[in-house]
Amino acid sequence: MSDDSRTSDDTDEVLAEVGPRLRRVRKERGATLAGLSQVTGISVSTLSRLESGLRKPSLELLLPIARAHQVPLDELVGAPPVGDPRIRAKPLVMHGRTHWPLTRQPGGLQAYKVLEPQRTLEPDPRVHEGYEWLYVLSGKLRLVLGEHDVVLTAGEAAEFDTRVPHWFGSTGEGPVEFLSLFGAQGERMHVRARPKRS
Repeated sequence: MSDDSRTSDDTDEVLAEVGPRLRRVRKERGATLAGLSQVTGISVSTLSRLESGLRKPSLELLLPIARAHQVPLDELVGAPPVGDPRIRAKPLVMHGRTHWPLTRQPGGLQAYKVLEPQRTLEPDPRVHEGYEWLYVLSGKLRLVLGEHDVVLTAGEAAEFDTRVPHWFGSTGEGPVEFLSLFGAQGERMHVRARPKRS
């Protein structure tokens, strides 16, 4: 078996376990589907299909659920436990995009290093609660935000309210590596400026 097919099998196995884990976490917290729907903005039917395995989990769906339950994202996707604290959990591959979680605490700002492979995709803008900040490490990242369609290159950043229809991905010219920071609605990045010289 090739490494690629083994990785694909591992990913399918992880995704298949997400539904039962979502149901268990919700019931442990005494939450109903209707209550979770109100908090996350995700419809009851979508939440039900996620829990039953009829809907594939995506980062856009799992992030609000993780925040609502106040648990780290890797608790929902079942990332392997970390033994030696210097060893990171395995990356999460979803829809062909690889995510490395850089934060482990529940709630607050969530940070990811992301690798988007070279591919051509039709933009499919979505909206959800939250605020996102992107910083390109290498390559080119296409960002469709409302009426804007821009390309970010290494060293460039963008921040936006995720209630504005948005999509980001490969330009088709090569892979792109970027950082994604995602926070609750109204949460902004805080940049400390150097004091003025007198």
